[in-house]
Amino acid sequence: MTTNAEPTKRSRAWVTGAVITAVLGLFFAFDAIPKILGVEFAREGTEALGFSPDKTAVIGWVLLVCLAVFLIPRTAVLGALGLTAYLGGAVTINLHADKPLAGFVLSGVYVGVLVWISLILRRPELLRVLGLRRD
Repeated sequence: MTTNAEPTKRSRAWVTGAVITAVLGLFFAFDAIPKILGVEFAREGTEALGFSPDKTAVIGWVLLVCLAVFLIPRTAVLGALGLTAYLGGAVTINLHADKPLAGFVLSGVYVGVLVWISLILRRPELLRVLGLRRD
């Protein structure tokens, strides 16, 4: 039995965006899960930034929810906004804790830019919505 439906070809840009998204997903999951599970290094790191240790799981859950929303195609833009807000908090708390600018403070900015690059590579129509493309 043959079908007329041909497999959808994905562009190189989409594949690149999907790969970046997968790497970001792993990065955020490896950050969120130890916090949720209350692993000692996660609690200590959170406490070193000025939070009480009982806030560690809350921070992990917020990140995990934002990540899940980002990974669902229909809600990816909302997830990217959530991750951007989360990373903005990371930039602020690292700046407040007098961490080195390039290595710690701006790392949230770098990751946030990758979040949006991956999303735009997967959904280039967002460039029109953002007013960066006119076609």
